[in-house]
Amino acid sequence: MSLKIAEESLPNPLVGMVECLVVVREYDEKRDKVAVEELERRCQFGQPGKPSIIIDLMGDPISRLRNFPSHVMMVAEYGKEREIAGIISGGIKTVRRAKKDMNDFPVYVKLACILGLRVSPTHRRLGIGTKLVQHLEEWCRKNGADYTYMATDCSNLPSIDLFTVKCEYVKFRTPAMLVHPVHAHYKPLDPGVAIVQVPPRLAELIYSRIFANSEFFPKDIDFILNNKLNLGTFMALPKKSLPICDSKTDILPQSFAILSVWNTKEVFKLVVKGVSALTYAFCMGTWVLDTLMPWLKLPSIPNIFSPFGIYFLYGLHMEGKGASRLMRCLCTFVHNMARDDTDCGALVAEVGKRDPLIEAIPHWKKFSWDEDVWCIKRLKAVKQEDEESCGPSDLIKSRPSSSVIFVDPRDF
Repeated sequence: MSLKIAEESLPNPLVGMVECLVVVREYDEKRDKVAVEELERRCQFGQPGKPSIIIDLMGDPISRLRNFPSHVMMVAEYGKEREIAGIISGGIKTVRRAKKDMNDFPVYVKLACILGLRVSPTHRRLGIGTKLVQHLEEWCRKNGADYTYMATDCSNLPSIDLFTVKCEYVKFRTPAMLVHPVHAHYKPLDPGVAIVQVPPRLAELIYSRIFANSEFFPKDIDFILNNKLNLGTFMALPKKSLPICDSKTDILPQSFAILSVWNTKEVFKLVVKGVSALTYAFCMGTWVLDTLMPWLKLPSIPNIFSPFGIYFLYGLHMEGKGASRLMRCLCTFVHNMARDDTDCGALVAEVGKRDPLIEAIPHWKKFSWDEDVWCIKRLKAVKQEDEESCGPSDLIKSRPSSSVIFVDPRDF
C-alpha cells in the first residue's frame, strides 16, 4: 500500500561523503518516541501537486509491530547532533506457500514484511533509506527470514526504484486496492440475506480450507482472529440456506460470502491536507447534507480533513449462486458498523486483480487504485533438497496457483 513506504529521491553524489555520518540502531522508546512521532507527521504521502496524507500514530510507534511473532524498529541518526533522520520497521511471520510437498502437506516459509520506511524531508537523497533497508535485511537474516517484501502503489516511483534498483527487489504481485467512504446515512440491507458472526475457531477452520492454495496465508491465523484489533468474522448466506459450516462434517453452505474486519484506527489515523477550497467545500457539503437529510441516501464523503480511521476487510471470499449479491450485502453490513463508529472514515480491501471479488466489493474508483505493487527479495538461497522434494520452492520464480490472495491485516 502507498501509505507504507515514504518516497526517497534519486541518488545524490554526496552520498558517499555523508554515509559515515549516518548511524543505524534499534529504536529505544524512552529516547526516540517523541522524535519518531514528529518524523511521522513530517512525512506526508502523495504526488506533487495533489493532496497529501499525513499519518497520525495512536500510542507507541512500535505498538502495531507487537502483533508479529518477531519484530523490530530501527532509526537512522545523522550528524554530530545524532538527529533522527529516518526510521524503518518490520515483522517476521511464517506463511504458507501455494505449493505443497509430495505428501500433500503445506510448506511454510519465514517472510519478513517492511511495514514503514520514512526519511525526513530535510535528509533525503543522502542514501539514508538504502542504509535502513540494508540493516533491516541483515536483522531479518539473523532471525531466520527466507524472504522480505514491501508494498507500495504503482505511482510511488521513487520507492519502487529504491527497492528494485538499489536493493535488488523484484516486482512480485499487483493486487487492487479498493476504497469505499463511510457515508453519514445507513445503507439498507437485503431482507433475503442472513448475516451471522463466525466464532474465531470456526473462522480459522473455514479460512484454512478456502485459502489452502493461496500465497502468504499466515500460520498463526488463530492469533489474528483472536486479536483485539479484529472486530469479528462475518458470513452472509441466503436465509433459506443451510446453517453455517459444521466443524465436524466440514461442510460449507452452497452459497456464501465471508470476511473479517480489522480495526486499524486503534493503531493509526489519517488526515488529508492540501486540497483546494472548492474541493474542501464540496466534500464537507456532501457530509453536512447527508447528515441533515439521511433519507436522501446521498453518497457523501466523510470528514477526511480531521483524523479518521479505517476498517480493513480481509479474508474476503465468496462461493455459489448469487455470491456477488451476498458479498455486497456483507460489505453493506460492515459499512453500517463503521457508520456507528464516528472515527471510521473508510472501508479498505485488497484483492487479486483477476479475483471476481473486484466486481462484488462496493468501492469508489476515484479513491481506489488498480495496482498495489508488492516487491520481494530472497534472503536465503533455496536448498537443493527443497527443489527436489517439492518442486520450485522459490516464491519469486513461482506463478500464483490461484487468483485469490490472502492479505494479512498486520501488513496494512
